[in-house]
Amino acid sequence: MTHGKEEMVPLREAENEVKVVTQRLTLLHLAYARTLVDEFGWKEGKRLVLKAIKEYGKRVADRTRRGFQSLPTYGFWERREGKPQLCELGKLVVEYGEEDIGSLYCLIDPAKTMFTDPTQKLIHTRCLTVGDDRCEFATVPTTERDREAFFADDEDWSHVDPRLNEFYSEKETTSMRDKSSLRIEDQ
Repeated sequence: MTHGKEEMVPLREAENEVKVVTQRLTLLHLAYARTLVDEFGWKEGKRLVLKAIKEYGKRVADRTRRGFQSLPTYGFWERREGKPQLCELGKLVVEYGEEDIGSLYCLIDPAKTMFTDPTQKLIHTRCLTVGDDRCEFATVPTTERDREAFFADDEDWSHVDPRLNEFYSEKETTSMRDKSSLRIEDQ
């Protein structure tokens, strides 16, 4: 780029560049989360991912508080004519069929808001990574239980987002049933 001249990039090209970075970061999340869950099992792997997401939320809240932009304006959401926008991260999670570990990333939303203001949380009313057709959000008050779990060390705080918690509860219940049936079959 020449000094004193501003280079212009078409909006579609800029959006695509953000999409590429979003896809790479999604793959990074899936890779580290899959490694932890495969290495330590769902319960311990989930605990470690939640710990990382909480630290991530703390860092995002800090940067936002200092005036940095939280999300890109263009390219993070796929614009669709006459339809709701789609989250690029969620699309890739669904493409890879890794909704279990991919949706753990979505807990960044309540984490960053609770670090900014512990009395509020941004939750999903719909979430692409847990089977909904799109993402929708609501800012709601936190409960004492939310704050205690979230700010405690090594506690599972995923219940702070009821839509995501519903998904994890179903996964964990199904997993328990599958393990029970395996034990019965082994006898």
